[in-house]
Amino acid sequence: MHTDRKSRSVATVLGLALAATPLVIVTTSTAAEAAKPRVFANCDAMHRVYSHGVGKPGARDKTSGKPVTTFKRSKALYNANKKSDRDKDGIACEKA
Repeated sequence: MHTDRKSRSVATVLGLALAATPLVIVTTSTAAEAAKPRVFANCDAMHRVYSHGVGKPGARDKTSGKPVTTFKRSKALYNANKKSDRDKDGIACEKA
């Protein structure tokens, strides 16, 4: 009878431990979609979210006036929207 009580105690402890363990399921397609940077249709759409544009970290605005420095810095976001970088300075849709 002593071993029977010990077996039930172990089973109870294991059951409680299993019940307390959180179950986390991540699928690769969901993780990949979450990591995908947003592609903007045009600069007006980008300016609604990033008012001064998006550029690569370390990019410098090519301008004859005061350079834009307040743009969002993100390599992935810039790469997804580099079609909007007309002067090829590493900043898409820069706006003072």
